[in-house]
Amino acid sequence: MSYREHPVDASLGRWVECVWKRMGPDRPDGYERIVPDGCMDLIWSGPAGVIVVGPNTTAFMAPLQPGTEVVGVRAHPGAAPSLFGVEAPALRDGRMTAGELWGDAGRRLEEAAATARDPAAQLVAFLYARAQGAPDPDPLVRAAATRLERAPVADVAEQLAVSERHLRRLVGAEVGYGPKRLGRVLRLRRALARLRVGSELAQVAHEAGYADQAHFTNECSALAGVPPGRFLQDTVA
Repeated sequence: MSYREHPVDASLGRWVECVWKRMGPDRPDGYERIVPDGCMDLIWSGPAGVIVVGPNTTAFMAPLQPGTEVVGVRAHPGAAPSLFGVEAPALRDGRMTAGELWGDAGRRLEEAAATARDPAAQLVAFLYARAQGAPDPDPLVRAAATRLERAPVADVAEQLAVSERHLRRLVGAEVGYGPKRLGRVLRLRRALARLRVGSELAQVAHEAGYADQAHFTNECSALAGVPPGRFLQDTVA
């Protein structure tokens, strides 16, 4: 399986984290483990067309046949609702087709992506057009997301000079789930990225802020569905 990320133009950078492309693995099972990352994505694949994938609370297995290309645009945590025009909680652990979400405009996007040599460019162009009239994402959510993977909710609320109640309500509305879970998801995301590049398990656990290796293993099993060793094995298989 190959996976690549590419930056977007600065005009979309307020909302969008990256454009990504994934090619199906050589192994025959035809599935890929998708770990939650606090983000929402606009995705195209030949079999499924164009879909919007909401914020996931736990991992799921996505069909990905060998040789199949999937491309997507990933929004920053909490940035998609203003750009996509959908409430994040409505898509928690869910997905919608472009046609269901955007009507005729979404169906035109589906047709354009299906016939394009570069479907990712069609997704980016569509979101660029939407960005012209979209409100900016809430900067408080972005600021919270950068802190929650390392600090408790109460400390982040104090750093941002808001109440815990306000922070929970805001993050829940814009991300799709509360700040405590977002912090767990973002911490695991960072830890697994370190694990992929060859860092030792105990070192990853320490650097990510887990109490110990067992804590990291328990969190990975809870959110990714498998312990770190199995996750890494599946990644390189």
